[in-house]
Amino acid sequence: MAGRLRLATMACVSILCLSAPALAQEGKSALQSLQDAFVQVAQSVKPAVVNIATTQRPHPQEGRPAPQVPPQFRDFFGEDFFERFFGGPPQREQRSLGSGVIVDKRGYILTNDHVIEQADAIEVRLSDKRKFTATVIGKDPKTDLAVIKIDAPNDLPVAKLGDSAKIRIGEWAIAIGNPFGLDQTVTVGVISAVGRSDVGITMYEDFIQTDASINPGNSGGPLLNLSGEVVGINTAIVVTGQGIGFAIPISMAKEIKDRLIAQGKVVRGWLGVGIQELSEELASQFGVKPEDGVLVGNVMKDGPAERAGLKPGDIIQEFNGTKISDVHQLQREVAQGAVGSPARLKVLREKQVTTLTVVLGEQPAEVAAAEPESAPAEAADRFGLTVQDLTPELRNQFRITNLDGVMVSGVAEGGPAARAGVRPGDVITEVNRELVKSTRDFSRILGRMRGGQNLLLLVRRDGNSRFVVLPPQD
Repeated sequence: MAGRLRLATMACVSILCLSAPALAQEGKSALQSLQDAFVQVAQSVKPAVVNIATTQRPHPQEGRPAPQVPPQFRDFFGEDFFERFFGGPPQREQRSLGSGVIVDKRGYILTNDHVIEQADAIEVRLSDKRKFTATVIGKDPKTDLAVIKIDAPNDLPVAKLGDSAKIRIGEWAIAIGNPFGLDQTVTVGVISAVGRSDVGITMYEDFIQTDASINPGNSGGPLLNLSGEVVGINTAIVVTGQGIGFAIPISMAKEIKDRLIAQGKVVRGWLGVGIQELSEELASQFGVKPEDGVLVGNVMKDGPAERAGLKPGDIIQEFNGTKISDVHQLQREVAQGAVGSPARLKVLREKQVTTLTVVLGEQPAEVAAAEPESAPAEAADRFGLTVQDLTPELRNQFRITNLDGVMVSGVAEGGPAARAGVRPGDVITEVNRELVKSTRDFSRILGRMRGGQNLLLLVRRDGNSRFVVLPPQD
């Protein structure tokens, strides 16, 4: 028995020893395959990536000619001398570089709006060194995308566009562009995150985050997967961070590209509402969870939402069958809708679910003489604000028409109202979901509140309304 065990052990050791080189070879083969994949992507896609050089000609300040400064003076004194004494550096042509990707054999190139936004002339250089003058087909600053076109033979290489909805966090990511003017630079990393919003770059944000190096000049270039498909358009970096770059998902970019090519602009759907996130405090007041939808703060007069019967205080939970969990998501869904098309909204109103159909409109281009009676001092003591009636003088002074409520006359520094962003001049139209038309209404509602209860206000400012929750002061 012992002999058989020794033989079995020796056999196992022998197998392991014999398989070690095989395992090493297998690992080497896997690494070689990965390396070959990177090389293949670079070789196949680089020809479709272009260098974009823009020129902005000098535009003298109105009524003030550009200073004509001899070069030797500029070199001796430095630029800051002319900044301080001549109101700016000597005016001359400004040049900048960016990237783009050919998406159509007819010469259409997808890039960032910020790459070409102020250009007087655009030059495109292909990977084979051919140069062409480009014309702008259309721009969309709200997504930072643009389409330009060159007149070139139909032998142009075209990048294959993928599906950004299928990418997974942790997948390989390859960026190609012209950082710092260094043509056809390839960098490799991974997909770090998807669905990034609140970055503060564009109005409609749904960014892919990657640690593949993206530097100045990469803007407008493609972000690729291992199959060589474009999954994003590189657009921005976090300057103070290491390995934090953002790309516009290609699914969004394709739609914008098609609209720009067809119409030269992007026409977006519009609901005509002011919406806000459901914070923990607001969600508690409405008896829902923060991810259960977005809150309607105001409904614009004669807009699509008003005609459909939407009201302030409604919680939009679904748009055309898509569950809505945040403001950015609803904005994107509505913007992608066709103008004039019907959209189905699932709305929670007074804890009852209802369905409304709204016909989407077209998004617009831009989206104290008397001492009035004041509400009781308890409002100031408990919530850090004072209010006053809307007198005819105040209505005239602040151009307030067709609106009832009370005006905020004072906000205590550091108090609950101040922390919630309430300002003097704001008009409060609802308190704890009840309409208020006077300080008497305001006082009556406050008088019914329990000691530790939060105060829910609907506040209107500059034509827009939003809900705020004020906790009582300690």
